Amino acid sequence: MAELGLSERIHHFRQLQNQLRYRWPAINEPGEGDADILVIPSFSVDQQELQKIDGFLHYEERLLFALMRLRNPRTRLIYITSQPLPPIVIDYYLQLLPGIPFSHARDRLMLLPIYDQSLKPLSQKILERPRLLQRIRHSLRPDCAYMVCFNSTDLERDLSVALNIPLLAADPELLYWGTKSGSRQIFAECGIPHPDGSPLVREVSGLVREAAQLWQRQPSLQRMVVKLNEGFSGEGNALLSLRDAPLGSGASLEERRAFVAQQLPNLKFESATESWTHFSQRIPLLGVIVEAFIEGEGKQSPSVQGRVNPTGEVEILSTHDQILGGPSGQIYLGCRFPAHEDYRIQLQELGLKIGENLAQKGVLERFGVDFVIVPPPPGSSEPWQVNAIEINLRKGGTTHPFMTLKLLTNGVYDLSDGCFYSQQGLPKFYVASDNLQREHYQGLLPTDLMDIIAHHHLHFDTGSETGTVFHLMGCLSEFGKLGLTSIGNSPEQAEEIFAQARESLDTETQSTWQACSGQAQATQPISWDNVPIGFA
Repeated sequence: MAELGLSERIHHFRQLQNQLRYRWPAINEPGEGDADILVIPSFSVDQQELQKIDGFLHYEERLLFALMRLRNPRTRLIYITSQPLPPIVIDYYLQLLPGIPFSHARDRLMLLPIYDQSLKPLSQKILERPRLLQRIRHSLRPDCAYMVCFNSTDLERDLSVALNIPLLAADPELLYWGTKSGSRQIFAECGIPHPDGSPLVREVSGLVREAAQLWQRQPSLQRMVVKLNEGFSGEGNALLSLRDAPLGSGASLEERRAFVAQQLPNLKFESATESWTHFSQRIPLLGVIVEAFIEGEGKQSPSVQGRVNPTGEVEILSTHDQILGGPSGQIYLGCRFPAHEDYRIQLQELGLKIGENLAQKGVLERFGVDFVIVPPPPGSSEPWQVNAIEINLRKGGTTHPFMTLKLLTNGVYDLSDGCFYSQQGLPKFYVASDNLQREHYQGLLPTDLMDIIAHHHLHFDTGSETGTVFHLMGCLSEFGKLGLTSIGNSPEQAEEIFAQARESLDTETQSTWQACSGQAQATQPISWDNVPIGFA
């Protein structure tokens, strides 16, 4: 397929995707037929933005929940990574499979490391290796094979065409609808409240102009948020404060422009490694928008997740309360499932409306919508003030924990109350994070983590369907960072299980780290104490 031109590749890609419409029952329902799943956990986003995230190369491990699909004895799976995965990590996941002999599952799993830790996206690395492509093609049964990925770009489209198998993800031609500016357009089309803001601009002068006009429309505005159009996980955001501006409400547009231009070099960036010099250079390449920053006592940041099936049907999958951090609380740290009962049904309704709009545009597979909501004053009967913030057309930080719960329990999500129920009819709750990070975790090997899990009984119990499932174990040794999903039968139990896992890790590592480093106290980049989001 390498000899095909761009228009021919796009045409062939869409022909392949059309096959998914007829194969959807076998893909969606375990046990309905044979399936060969090719997992490409490539982070095909702007690599400079990715470098702001500690251990982002190890984020290829985030899709390891896909190994749980091997509980279907008629499923085979190929998982490709930039670097080899520790065997003990693979064993850890396969041992979670209920009712399937470990050896049977392992025989249906092919791991293909590329041994390339360069910053290029994994999909690009695969396309650059003809022998690897040939090996993958020979390992797949074309009539039942399909490909999944973290996010879909031209690279994943070309890989789908090169392997001649369909990609279960959005057509890259439609990715605009998952950008900051595209999201705002869809919110407007759907009549969904969203912050006052600007269209996409690609020059600093345009940013100054749009920010000043926004301020002119809202003279009492305290802060604005400046967003790179394709920023990842809040790392491409920055705050512009207007609180100390020496201008009255009657200031002219020119005066506002002058103040904004003067203050841009003092933006408060969410990423600790970002600077105005670098940020301003990204604006022509990625584009930027500016929005009113939503203020409010007790505000929350929930999200809703859904998907558009190959048949065009829109399905709501979950809601979450996001746990955010960073200088102004815009960086994703983790989540709680489900979102608060006061607004989770409303989130489902808004998510369905957005999903139907995306389906009409031809978007396929997963989408997530982030919101900022502000509670009414105490004693008031007014509804929560809801503002949609952005749409993500990819798997996100909530995908891994929810799919882990779903595949481990084989339960169902109930739209009537927004809760998830196991096959025994028990409601399930969890607290999850990709960002449990402590300096004193550095140096831990995956085998050390397994020792701690066993000693403190932190494992997931398939009998009670409660406990913790760990991931991102490859980040531990170098970055002191890992992910975990703590599942309970009540919100309180999920919180307790999460706290026990964190405290056990701290107990096992902090004293040793202090002794080795000679420091009195370890740095804790992320605090999970007094997090403002919680279950009622």
